[in-house]
Amino acid sequence: MGLFSSLIGNAGAVDKEQLAKEYEQLLTEHEDIEIGFKLVRDTFIFTNKRLILVDKQGMTGRKTEYLSITYKSISRFSIETAGTFDLEAELKIWISSETSPSIQKKFNKSVNVYDVQKVLAKYVLQ
Repeated sequence: MGLFSSLIGNAGAVDKEQLAKEYEQLLTEHEDIEIGFKLVRDTFIFTNKRLILVDKQGMTGRKTEYLSITYKSISRFSIETAGTFDLEAELKIWISSETSPSIQKKFNKSVNVYDVQKVLAKYVLQ
């Protein structure tokens, strides 16, 4: 199910140490990774200072965009949990005063969406 979930765009949790090693050049001094997730070629990382979205582009994935979003620019977020027969949950994040979610990501059942909500709430509500 893991490969199938990745192919249809669902995110799965990634080890913090693996993310820190792979993306150490993006992190600032005293910035620590709280939790991270990977979709096929894209990764999103929640640190103690910001949300980092890594978007691999093109056929080869050699072109990469690193989008950094400070928690203070997140105006609201929602977590939609899986239904009885649904194997996924969805995260929606609104940036500043946008009326539509700026970011929408689906998580497979291996991800505890409540952990994601806790990290967002911890930093957005400060």
